[in-house]
Amino acid sequence: MKTLSYGSVCSGIEAVSVAWGGLNLKPIWFSEIEPFPCAVLAHHYPSIPNYGDMTTLPERILSGEIEAPDILVGGTPCQAFSIAGLRNSLNDERGNLTLVFVRILNAINTIRRCHGLPDSIVLWENVPGVLSTRDNAFGCFLAALLGESKELVPTGGRWTGAGIVRSPECEIAWRILDAQYFGVPQRRRRVFLIAGNRDRRAAQILFEQPGKSRNPETGGKKGKESATFIEGSFGTFQASNTAGTLKRKGGALSGGSETLIVNIGATLSTGFGGRGVDADQICNGNCVINYPKVRKLTPVECERLQGFPDNYTRIPWQSKTAEQCPDAPRYMAIGNSMAVPVMRWIGTRIILKDKQKEIS
Repeated sequence: MKTLSYGSVCSGIEAVSVAWGGLNLKPIWFSEIEPFPCAVLAHHYPSIPNYGDMTTLPERILSGEIEAPDILVGGTPCQAFSIAGLRNSLNDERGNLTLVFVRILNAINTIRRCHGLPDSIVLWENVPGVLSTRDNAFGCFLAALLGESKELVPTGGRWTGAGIVRSPECEIAWRILDAQYFGVPQRRRRVFLIAGNRDRRAAQILFEQPGKSRNPETGGKKGKESATFIEGSFGTFQASNTAGTLKRKGGALSGGSETLIVNIGATLSTGFGGRGVDADQICNGNCVINYPKVRKLTPVECERLQGFPDNYTRIPWQSKTAEQCPDAPRYMAIGNSMAVPVMRWIGTRIILKDKQKEIS
């Protein structure tokens, strides 16, 4: 079976490459502009070029400077669609990067068709809020992928959490997947979209047979929180008056960072040493459960919540050694990343369906 190549836009710290390591999937380029994630990429993937600003990619692909991969993967900025933000959607320049993503895909497919190759497979990720914007951003995105001149409109007035659209040449499937059902202790719901030629079987990649779902509609008992973590903001928190759930109080980071907080039961003491636990105990997993107090999660704990290896983001940074790497950029980069186990599941599904296609 041949190895499939992929290009990654809005690469961040590359949850995709961590997830797809060991699979027949090979990165050939990244596209990231934020300084700390760029440093993480250079540290872990020194041989893979990072082409920076994604808005420059269409012309560079068409000119032959950048290779046209088998798979285009990316999670364009979600702040424009998130219910935690202003939801300016496509009027926000970050939201407009979703349409730049389509232009990159069109450039890739133009080159691939010239060489007699099938269109690239698309894997795109975003927050569920993209399904319910006032300007129908998701319908515009679907139409652009299909090459339609007018936006697609959902029959019920609102896009559902899972669906399929088809044209004679293209199939698109999307589905909300929650990281808590893939082996990490956090609730992180995201829309994942697969698109490609009809014979790429996008729907078969994203949907399992009945009875084999990894992502049930509900988890735990009705009215109960079943996840150990929910999304919020790193910083300081206060307990609410219901079920020990934590509410955001402030936050050491601003600017729309998507991150994680504890939400159930007795939590670790805030103290380091004394009556609490020290940093070595936390990093080694030898944590002591104390009376219900709350402390900020360590970067290593946040890496584990997303499925990254321990200290994946502890790198030399701004003349500091890896051991001196500050926490703030690590929190931001981890929180803005994808959940590694979810991406690995999708990668294995892509490989499986591509193998079945070769056999047939």
